[in-house]
Amino acid sequence: MADAIRFSFHSLRFSSSSSLLTSFASSLTSLQPGLPPIPNSDKRVYPLLYSSSSAGDFARFALTPRKQLVSLKVRAAVTETNQPKWWERNAPNMVDIHSTQDFLSALSQAGERLVIVEFYGTWCASCRALFPKLCRTAEEHPEILFLKINFDENKPMCKSMNVKVLPYFHFYRGADGQLEAFSCSLAKFQKIKDAIQTHSTARCSIGPPKGVGDLKLEPSLTPNDKPSGSTSA
Repeated sequence: MADAIRFSFHSLRFSSSSSLLTSFASSLTSLQPGLPPIPNSDKRVYPLLYSSSSAGDFARFALTPRKQLVSLKVRAAVTETNQPKWWERNAPNMVDIHSTQDFLSALSQAGERLVIVEFYGTWCASCRALFPKLCRTAEEHPEILFLKINFDENKPMCKSMNVKVLPYFHFYRGADGQLEAFSCSLAKFQKIKDAIQTHSTARCSIGPPKGVGDLKLEPSLTPNDKPSGSTSA
């Protein structure tokens, strides 16, 4: 029956002609007894409403107002725009560093906690590929403080710390200072796990935090300084 109905639909084009509507109504009545006859009318009729379930689904889609479809697309675009960027999706123990002062203060306040510093670029494909796994690692180790430094926003500081390849990592711990420094990609992420295991042993050292070399807060740099430009790894 569905095939016969589809055949009737394709053979009869939409028209306001009363003779065609009457003919189509007669066909439907003969195929599906019990349906009320379609009276003669100058109004446009959509026979798909009387067809099988699959044709009915198509009819509902065809009758959806164009403005409603456009509205749905706009809402979807706005929702996507409001989503945080990949480098903004942090674990609870991950902190974004925006200046030299932020960095020195974070190290000082960390005490004897292990601190892992990630140097990244928003344009760096390797940084983006590695980041989800870094977030999971941070969630698995809430006792560790993860600091994130955007290379482009902190070029003078990064260069003074000899960061030339991205992504790059520094490990710090209290008065022990810098423990390790190395570049790492997603394929070599085990290096980070091994370093965490090596440096996570409980200890107590005496003295103020150290290990940042000659890095000092320069008077010309403020927490709002954001150097422009981009440097490739």
